[in-house]
Amino acid sequence: MEFLPKAITILILLAILASLGSGMIFLVKDKGDSQRTVKALTVRIALSVSLFALLMLGIFTGVIEPHGVYPNPPAAVTP
Repeated sequence: MEFLPKAITILILLAILASLGSGMIFLVKDKGDSQRTVKALTVRIALSVSLFALLMLGIFTGVIEPHGVYPNPPAAVTP
């Protein structure tokens, strides 16, 4: 079950990259004559916001356990 959140995250990241790439292609191909670039970048922003929201929801519900650089707090130094 640990694999599911990672797989969803990777799939959304790939969709974000695909939307970004299609926006670049539409920008070069259409030369500003259509709204396809704006729509592709709007989809990318929506995917990014939804990924962020899903990650925060996963952390708050305990499905995802974040870790920092220091998983254990450093020992207190007494002079």
